[in-house]
Amino acid sequence: MAGRENKEKATGTAQLIAYMTRTLRNAHGLTQEELGKMCGYSAAAISGVETCAQPASDEMLVKLESTIGRDLGFFQESRIHARIEKYPVQFQGYAQLEREALSLSLFATPVIHGLFQTEKYARALIQGSFPIVSNERVEELVEARLARQELFDRDPLSFIELIIDESVLHRAIGCEETMREQLRFLTACAQRRNITIRVLPLDSALMGEYAGDRGELNILETPHHEFLVYLEPQDESILISDPAKVSTYRQRYASIRAQALSPRESLGLIERLAGDQQ
Repeated sequence: MAGRENKEKATGTAQLIAYMTRTLRNAHGLTQEELGKMCGYSAAAISGVETCAQPASDEMLVKLESTIGRDLGFFQESRIHARIEKYPVQFQGYAQLEREALSLSLFATPVIHGLFQTEKYARALIQGSFPIVSNERVEELVEARLARQELFDRDPLSFIELIIDESVLHRAIGCEETMREQLRFLTACAQRRNITIRVLPLDSALMGEYAGDRGELNILETPHHEFLVYLEPQDESILISDPAKVSTYRQRYASIRAQALSPRESLGLIERLAGDQQ
């Protein structure tokens, strides 16, 4: 039943992967069983990909590239498109922009920004979200979310600044160990040369100002040095390119940044909350 449903809902990328797998396998004179053994999968798994009954995993695409890819780069390139198609529809357009961004300026609330989530944190968050999704879809979304972190090591490096509302650091997602692991991952990210992490403290509004009252904010610089704003309220996708509006959001982000702790102070706070510093 699941295989039939997958065939009916197969995306264009899945159909192209199916065609290329079948074509290149035959060109190499291999049976499905033989290719499966070379890749570490069963003949049924290869058949599933070739018939769109079961989409190829990211790991399988890597194996297909190394075994029958013929230096074409097809399977490597298809990994990107297959991954993007796994994201919720409203996020797919932004996902492509994010992976190509020269810089990202991010303000995260009410949870850790998706780009910086650990596997356990992401899984706990997705499993507890609404509407409820199948276990298979949960794992698919977790895998796709973690894959976004390839941006951290991309060449050329993208400069990323993340400002986290302090309330996010106190909001336990999953269990205590999951949260401790997440906080430690943030401290590790903060050690990277291309990543800056700041915390907007809980007492930032004591003087009557709180620049983060409008919620999360994503500002992206494209390879053409254009700035875009991405918002996702209640699963709706809003991409803003109008220069006047973008300017307003960039000024708002600057206000949030001005009220945030310094990177050193922020790191110290995160380490204390993780229990790594007295």
